[in-house]
Amino acid sequence: MDINEARTVVTVLGLVCFIAITLWAYSGRARKGFDEAALLPFSEDDLPALKGGQTKEGNKNG
Repeated sequence: MDINEARTVVTVLGLVCFIAITLWAYSGRARKGFDEAALLPFSEDDLPALKGGQTKEGNKNG
């Protein structure tokens, strides 16, 4: 196999992978997961740590 043939095969495989990932990312099935992930920074489940390793609820060591 000539080096140019190997380069061609790798380029075509890369293009096929790119098209497959693009189609998956824009598919309707993936949208729900992406919408949930987009809201993660706004969830308030985690409380920020205060001085001394305590949270607003009290000492995290007990």
